[in-house]
Amino acid sequence: MLPRIAISADTLTEATNIINERDASFAPRPIIEALIKSHALPVIIPSIPPEMVDQYTDLFDGIIFAGGEDIDPTFYGEEPHPGLGMTYRKRDLAELELLKVSVKAGKAIMGICRGMQLINIGLGGTVYQDIAENPVAKFKHSQLAPGNLPTHHINTVEGSRIRELAGERAYVNSRHHQSLHAIAPTLKVTATADDHVVEAVESKDGDQILAIQWHPENMYKHDQMAQNLFHDLVKRASTIAQH
Repeated sequence: MLPRIAISADTLTEATNIINERDASFAPRPIIEALIKSHALPVIIPSIPPEMVDQYTDLFDGIIFAGGEDIDPTFYGEEPHPGLGMTYRKRDLAELELLKVSVKAGKAIMGICRGMQLINIGLGGTVYQDIAENPVAKFKHSQLAPGNLPTHHINTVEGSRIRELAGERAYVNSRHHQSLHAIAPTLKVTATADDHVVEAVESKDGDQILAIQWHPENMYKHDQMAQNLFHDLVKRASTIAQH
């Protein structure tokens, strides 16, 4: 059986042109295709009430927390700053619980952009509500170039998982206006941009979590490093699927 990879769905708050309904759940098509290319079975999980989330854990071996809106800052003990973007608390509640049960169940976990921020917050860390508040941020981290093209470099930490997958220095795309601040106790920083903005974190112990700030799903068709990240998640999930 193919390893099953859950994708935590985003919510389209506007009415679609297919059905006249708001709040439709969706997952990014490029993530689905990248997982299929890595020989995994994608499973999309909508933003359901958190008390129902643990019913999903038998349905997947690994999970991706994908990009999207900002996370409600009250989840990390702050009130909203002027630079905060759109939030959707229902998604936050569902994903924070999904993270909790996934960590406890030993699932393979990957975070992309917002997903990295969600993982850090869920494990006890914080983010800068707007990257302008980060004193080290000097580069443009929300690119105007097409999303499938890289715009800045990252440097990986020796001995890290991301070093194995991306090499010592990689060229990535960048589409975020927030960045990690306090790092969760169980995570370690394993990649930064040249201005020292955090670009990847991993589990301190073991290989359960790998989270990145860029969007490999937009680059996987022509960038082997981007596809490697999905291969890695599927490989980690395959070990779980075999037990």
